[in-house]
Amino acid sequence: MNGSPLTNAELIANDPGGIIALKGVLIFAACVVLTILAIWGERRIVAFMQVRKGPNRVGPFGILQGLVDGVKIALKEDLIPAAADRVVFIIAPIISATTCFMAFAVFPMSGKVNLFGHETAMQLTDLPVGVLYVLSIASVGVYGIVLAGWSSGSTYPLLGGLRSSAQVISYEVAMGLSLVAVFIYSGSMSTSKIVEAQNHWWNAVVLFPSFVIYLISMVGETNRAPFDLAEAEGELVGGFHTEYSSLKFALFFLAEYINILGVSSLATTLFLGGYHAFPGLGFTESWLGGWMTLIWFLLKVLLLFFIFVWLRGTLPRMRYDQFMKLGWKVLIPVSLAWIMVVSSLRVMSQQGTSRMVVYAFTAGIVVLVLVASSLYDRSKRITEERLHDLGEVPAPSFPVPSLPEQSAHTTLRGEING
Repeated sequence: MNGSPLTNAELIANDPGGIIALKGVLIFAACVVLTILAIWGERRIVAFMQVRKGPNRVGPFGILQGLVDGVKIALKEDLIPAAADRVVFIIAPIISATTCFMAFAVFPMSGKVNLFGHETAMQLTDLPVGVLYVLSIASVGVYGIVLAGWSSGSTYPLLGGLRSSAQVISYEVAMGLSLVAVFIYSGSMSTSKIVEAQNHWWNAVVLFPSFVIYLISMVGETNRAPFDLAEAEGELVGGFHTEYSSLKFALFFLAEYINILGVSSLATTLFLGGYHAFPGLGFTESWLGGWMTLIWFLLKVLLLFFIFVWLRGTLPRMRYDQFMKLGWKVLIPVSLAWIMVVSSLRVMSQQGTSRMVVYAFTAGIVVLVLVASSLYDRSKRITEERLHDLGEVPAPSFPVPSLPEQSAHTTLRGEING
């Protein structure tokens, strides 16, 4: 290699079967342990935000509370409704729990490390289309939720499953479009090559609109507040898993938190420089024999997990029409427009266009966005002022059924006029 350091793909290509199996076990165990800690951390953080104590009895600072709750759930009676499709009812949580682990196979979690005398990297495989693999696995995982709602033989789980399918279609499209700009900028769909392309600038800085769209989409993808419409306890009791108990319910619970760690790992890989240290701290990457890179990766993932918890503790659940409008009328059009801008800038850079032209093009796009936003706000304000002057209340943006008294009054008035 002419003295150049080996890439992750070159390191893992020489891994023997034993090292591959060991890395798989370590990643699986780390995900399970992180899930227990994540549950504890979420309860403690939300408790702090709401000025209460949270779990503080089992273990130091209540750190074993998640483990105890898991044992309690496993010992509960396992019930299957009489009207349920037994085979599908059992398979659904297995699909959700297994697919969420599979995504971690392509995440480069560290640079070069020494594992029992063998130089490798904490990554199981490096596919040329690694990001597409992650998106496809996430799509398959949704079938677990949909099948769970359908097979339960009950109305509430069915409604939760239908909501989840509509939610995933909406936000997976926006998520996929937000990643197109990353592919264009890095020139690859391989996760390790995308990380290597961020040696100078993170994609979160260069492709900031894509990063924001992805952050919003990943919250909708994982059915988390304020986008937890698939569960929506207020009107659906428990959502798609209403009829589940014992270990089957625990598998859904495990899948939710593993999915959170998965989308956070994908965001870290594509936008936050992967396993590389924060700017100015690159000298630490060689510490601990290279294992410090794994610590940096975990810190970034936990930072994104904190954002999930922060949103849950501060934002109320969105109304369903607002949720769908955000996905189809805002995120997807903005993603398409941003892809056109990134494509144009990429072509200009490849053709050797002068920097002045590139800067002028970028400034023109910014001015166009500001003018369009200003005109939209002005027209909306003028419309509201006109309605206010006429003494009229603008109609709501969502369908509202008429009250029984209003319907009776309207019918009686029609009969009198007739």
